Amino acid sequence: MKTIGVLGGMSWESSLEWYRRANEQVRGRLGGYHSAPILLDSLDFAEIEALQAAGNWDAAGRFLATHAQGLEAAGAGLVVLCTNTMHLVADQIADAIGIPFVHIGDTTAEAINASGLSTVGLLGTAFTMEQAFYRDRLAAHGITTLIPGDEDRGTVHRIIYDELVQGIVTEESRQAYREVIGRLIEEGAEGIILGCTEIELLIGERDSSVPVFPTTALHVTAALAAAGL
Repeated sequence: MKTIGVLGGMSWESSLEWYRRANEQVRGRLGGYHSAPILLDSLDFAEIEALQAAGNWDAAGRFLATHAQGLEAAGAGLVVLCTNTMHLVADQIADAIGIPFVHIGDTTAEAINASGLSTVGLLGTAFTMEQAFYRDRLAAHGITTLIPGDEDRGTVHRIIYDELVQGIVTEESRQAYREVIGRLIEEGAEGIILGCTEIELLIGERDSSVPVFPTTALHVTAALAAAGL
């Protein structure tokens, strides 16, 4: 059984959800007083957000890679990054450590392939939706990814940063996401990726007429399996 090194805090709202899900799964499987062996490095999201806004992804990658190395030195047997967006620099992190890195895009792709679907809609931050890193990762698994139109992307991104990362969940925003999902389905999406860890605070299976793929939940399950739990 390996200790899971978690790079979190981006935002802490979603990292809290990741941590909760991991411990609930372990308790459910093993019973009693069991919980997940986790080393959590909860970073200051303001520092990361400033680098995102500046487009300084190389500096962000170096920063996260250094913290991943710290988790490895502290005894982690594998590393996970509790944010979809920052997987833009996943290669920098994986290359900096000598232990496995569990990529959220791969775990999501495996679930999509297992469902038999090939075309999915992607919801996430503007960085995740507009830049190629996530769609390319899915394409490597044979999956075609659709993204919302300009206005819808702006709505999805705004709700994430102005509300969800602040712990604000409203019915109005839930309805806005439902409408975006509906338009993606009209364009041919057979499923919907909840491609931002905070989105699962707002949207679930009940909000879509096609299957949803909750990346946080899928990532947790894959990380626990990689840890031997």
